[in-house]
Amino acid sequence: QVQLVESGGGLVQAGGSLRLSCAASSRTFSRYAMGWFRQAPGKEREFVATISSGGDSTYYADSVKGRFTISRDNAKSTVYLQMNSLKPEDTAVYYCAANLVPSSNHRVYDPWGQGTQVTVSS
Repeated sequence: QVQLVESGGGLVQAGGSLRLSCAASSRTFSRYAMGWFRQAPGKEREFVATISSGGDSTYYADSVKGRFTISRDNAKSTVYLQMNSLKPEDTAVYYCAANLVPSSNHRVYDPWGQGTQVTVSS
């Protein structure tokens, strides 16, 4: 079973940038598509971005398209989320998760990391 650990969250002003990382424990990391999701207080978990196992296909939520970039380094078993031009509405706990194929449906992903808090101040 893949274990996932996110890092890189924090407090940033609107317009700023953060890069999230998600490190996987398994040597089979390169077989999995990876997704980033987020959940704000009182809201449902929502899709942010996903990337195929080889990194050649990426998909984004409309709300982050053009501002966020998902990437992966299979040699390091790590997936990244570069977040630029951050807005207060991006404030949430960000999670990474694994699945066999890219999907925007959080219900098909397993396992999940513990999450990392991103707070964007106005």
